[in-house]
Amino acid sequence: MAQASLLRRFAAQRSWGGYFSFNRNVYLLLLFTLGKGFQLSIGALTLNLYVHSLGYDLQFVGAFTATSAIGSFAAGVPIGVLADRIGRKPLLLVSGIVTPLTLVMTALSTSAPLIILSGLLNGMFASAYWVTNLPMLTESTTEEQRVGALALNNFLLLGVGALGALIGGGVPQVVAVILHQSAQDVVPLRWGVLAAAIIVFLPALPLFWVQEPRRARRRSTQETGGALAPAPATIESEQLALAQATIAPASDEPKQSRWAIAGLFARLLIPDMLFTTGEGAVVGLLSLFFFLRFALQPGPLGILFTLAGLIGGATSLTAPRIVRRWGQLRMATTMQFLSVPIILLIGFSPLLLLAAAGEFMRQILRGLFEPVYAAFAMGRVSERHRGTLSGFYSLTWSVGYSIGPITAGWLQEHIGLSTSFIIGAVCVGLSATLLRFFFSREERTPKKSHA
Repeated sequence: MAQASLLRRFAAQRSWGGYFSFNRNVYLLLLFTLGKGFQLSIGALTLNLYVHSLGYDLQFVGAFTATSAIGSFAAGVPIGVLADRIGRKPLLLVSGIVTPLTLVMTALSTSAPLIILSGLLNGMFASAYWVTNLPMLTESTTEEQRVGALALNNFLLLGVGALGALIGGGVPQVVAVILHQSAQDVVPLRWGVLAAAIIVFLPALPLFWVQEPRRARRRSTQETGGALAPAPATIESEQLALAQATIAPASDEPKQSRWAIAGLFARLLIPDMLFTTGEGAVVGLLSLFFFLRFALQPGPLGILFTLAGLIGGATSLTAPRIVRRWGQLRMATTMQFLSVPIILLIGFSPLLLLAAAGEFMRQILRGLFEPVYAAFAMGRVSERHRGTLSGFYSLTWSVGYSIGPITAGWLQEHIGLSTSFIIGAVCVGLSATLLRFFFSREERTPKKSHA
């Protein structure tokens, strides 16, 4: 009863972003996001532990972690450009069907070449989700709904999706009991990886009923200088500060030079690459860090990551209200600056309790940062460039999550478990500093960009 009452209150308060007034497209996309969140949290817990259980050292595990990002690096931009040409839905369907198969390949592999190949394929096909999901949500919502959709997407991906860590920790424990083995052995952890494949495949099936949103397409009239199709009309709703930076109708877009567009992309992408490098150095081997430093088994690890993810994801729902007072850029960069000491606390804490508290705080700050920065970035480009920008964000994520885990694996294997957290803290701090520097004028006087 209390939950039902809370849902009704949220639905009645438009200042929470109108989470219960979306069309069918949005709900189908959010359902797949939920499955994706489960898959990511299960994989974050079990994949590295599985590879480590096969006898590979931390340096190889770091390299394996980076393979997914390297695959995304190869496929991200081409998929982004292709999505703008043929549509988002076909690529999203391919991602939903093929990504589980790559996870099955990982679970059944024991040799280094096959493990590396499965990671590369996983990154290539998973990148289609990251490239298409954000534009499809953006194009399936009105301006006033957009922030709510992004925040709810983030909540499902990082918050509710964090419940997958319970599955990732519980499946190996149950299999270990049945087989009279340790939960750290190969077969129990293999079943944990297979659970990730199953749980992302099932929510992908309803994507067949998604309808491609009306969006600005390249038409013959455009090629001769005609205007793009206008954005959907908005519904009456309380104005949110986050929505102020959403896209204006494409028909009002001024022409800008390629150099201006490239400059805007660079100002958005360089800080993001630093941030993802820092995140990769911290998150890439986090399950192994807690396992090796504090001897946590998969079950307790799953509980820890689930609670941290739920807290962080739930916090993201408050982003629309907080940003009304702070502004997008100020809020996003403040969350990054606050993350720096928290990352160091996790890496250097001698006590499990302190490290766990640090992980809770890191997830809270991340939950506040990500939806706000997504709205900030998407609000600075026009419809015809969103897919391309998303592709480049896939590229920066790929670079960051390639360099980060590889560096972390080498440092943890040859110097110490805590050293990678220094790299992570420095990169996150630099990212926030550059964002403040690049967009200092927009922080003082917010304006729309139509690159």
